[in-house]
Amino acid sequence: MRVGVLGAGTMGQGIAQVAAQAGHDVVVRDIESEFVEDGLDGIESTLAEGVEREKVTPDEKAATLDRLSGTTDLETAVSESDLVIEAVPEDMDLKQETFTSVEESADEETIIASNTSALSVTEIASALERPERAIGLHFFNPVHLMSLVEVVVPERTSDETVETAEAFVDGIGKSPITVRDSPGFASSRLGVTLGVEAIRMVETGVASPRDVDRAMTLGYNHPMGPIELTDVVGLDVRLDILEHLREELGERFKPPQLLRQKVRAGNLGRKTGEGFYVWEDGEIVGVSDGAMSSPEGDR
Repeated sequence: MRVGVLGAGTMGQGIAQVAAQAGHDVVVRDIESEFVEDGLDGIESTLAEGVEREKVTPDEKAATLDRLSGTTDLETAVSESDLVIEAVPEDMDLKQETFTSVEESADEETIIASNTSALSVTEIASALERPERAIGLHFFNPVHLMSLVEVVVPERTSDETVETAEAFVDGIGKSPITVRDSPGFASSRLGVTLGVEAIRMVETGVASPRDVDRAMTLGYNHPMGPIELTDVVGLDVRLDILEHLREELGERFKPPQLLRQKVRAGNLGRKTGEGFYVWEDGEIVGVSDGAMSSPEGDR
């Protein structure tokens, strides 16, 4: 299968990597050559780290990179692709414009997928003349480590499209869950519900970020606590999802003021070096001064 990935950011890199590792020919497209080059370099760096940790062999790394190419030309990325996955920013107008542009250049049988984490895939697909070939493929960050992919089914999607999407996810070594298109799907809705309550607890001084996270990692065996996960996902991303769910589902998804303040300050989590935690080289090195402490202090 030939796969076109639109967007060379964090998610686009991850999607392109796992697809190429699974044996697919992948073209990564972004609007500037610098973005494309950075994306391909990021994939090579992740693969090199995998080799160092003996999770990827040198031959697997070389074969994966051979299956990858980059371009700034949309038609080059999609005209011969069997599947196109957009990983552009979470903006409805931009995603609809992307879908429309793909449909103009792609083959009639090409499946067009969105990696949106919360926006309505039905609404995104409404921009298409043939919405039956649209699907949501919601990957999780970091893509190469996370096993789940949420297959989101819009209202007018065909059974054949769903079956092909599920088979693709299986084929790249991921585990699909199939959900009906609804606000927040299953994963984002559940994930932000836990995350927003955790932030409220920090905001009101119930417990420190570390202790809230320990409650879930040690008490519920979660691999990562909800505050740390918010930093990893990006505070701005979490805020956008909450705003969308608040509009769709009501005030229980109202974003905490502490989250808004951090986003306004540009403290977006791991990607900026500070969110609820302070980060260096992808690792937590401290707790942000802007995070409330527990009554007994952060331990």
